[in-house]
Amino acid sequence: MASDQSLTILHVDMDAFYASVEIRDNPSLEGLPVCVGGPASSRGVIAAASYAARKFGVHSAMPTAQARRLCPNLVLLPPDFDRYTAVSRKVMSIFRRYTPIVEPLSLDEAFLDIAGSERLFGDAVDVGRQVKADILRETGLVASVGVAPTKFLAKLASDLDKPDGFRVIQPGEVREVLDPLPVRKIFGVGPRTAKRLEQLGVRTVRDLADLVREDVARRFGASGLWIHDLAHGIDPRRVSSRREEKSHGMERTFPNDIADREELRTLLLSFCEEVAFTLRDKGLRGRTVTLKARFSNFKTVTRTKTLDFATNLGPRLFTVAQELLDRVERRPLRLLGIQVSKLEDVRQPAQGTLFGTPEPSSRDDWMESNQKLEAATESLDKLRKRFGKSAVRPASLLYRDEVRGRDGSSGQPGVAGRVPEEDPGEDS
Repeated sequence: MASDQSLTILHVDMDAFYASVEIRDNPSLEGLPVCVGGPASSRGVIAAASYAARKFGVHSAMPTAQARRLCPNLVLLPPDFDRYTAVSRKVMSIFRRYTPIVEPLSLDEAFLDIAGSERLFGDAVDVGRQVKADILRETGLVASVGVAPTKFLAKLASDLDKPDGFRVIQPGEVREVLDPLPVRKIFGVGPRTAKRLEQLGVRTVRDLADLVREDVARRFGASGLWIHDLAHGIDPRRVSSRREEKSHGMERTFPNDIADREELRTLLLSFCEEVAFTLRDKGLRGRTVTLKARFSNFKTVTRTKTLDFATNLGPRLFTVAQELLDRVERRPLRLLGIQVSKLEDVRQPAQGTLFGTPEPSSRDDWMESNQKLEAATESLDKLRKRFGKSAVRPASLLYRDEVRGRDGSSGQPGVAGRVPEEDPGEDS
């Protein structure tokens, strides 16, 4: 129970991070409804909205066209992730002055566990105030800080008094804070789960906590046990400075729906090459490839294949991606994406399944061809790292413009605006 735990966990969240960096670097934008994201003309979405923009109902992940309708005087800026990343590094270095146990969640937020650092810097409340002051003094930016006994409560606390918030949830205050909150505040309760809970008469966290745990598990499975525990403030997760990457991928929504299969294959090739390069750069490879496709009516489908051998080579991923695309109905697509999961360290010996052999016909043939491809790729990666990723690319991609995301980000995998969290296990 949360009431049995000490107060050592902080969650620090930068307020309207991307937009705040833009305003800091251009003070003439102060007080204006500033947003960072992709243009409305290309189905762009808002990656970050200043609090002046939020007064008009604009928020992150909202289509830019809708944001324009809500706020005609919106100041829309393209994202500059190099600049945001540089600021993020400075913020993370501030965290690590106080504790080595820092778990970044994104560029603009992280958990800290100060257990063991109290003698040097004071208790969690003292550290939280020092961190907040350091960030303002050294970056000119404002952060909201939550202090609590668990990760869930700390993240909740940082959100309760935004912007420029500082909230402490003491172990004895858990029920008082949680009970009146809407059930959507529970991590893992997305729109569909909230609707199902509402049909049961559950609208607040207290309503959920009052349900019999076994009944919630029967209706919602393992995720039911999770959300019921959170409704009681129970969260056994610890802050981890080493976050295991579970998947890597990239997806893009197109300015206009695309029906031409050759064009879609060419886009897939660029995605696979980008994702593969990033996996190699991180020293990872993966076994499961998932293709995501969204039709013009917003229906989304996924197709998945697990390989006998993990890979981080673009041609290997592209071969599978083409096969998965062929399993998708031939209709115009507004979104296409690829993801690689079941990741492993490249230093881990390649281990296949006991039965079944990969193409072309045997394990030995596959390993030999793979070694040749790896050797060639290693040489090409040296050129990419020296002269830029676009210096070496497949011939079919030479004269193509860079594919940009709806938030205006470049085609770099893993770089995108923040999006609302979805129900775990629910299909999109």
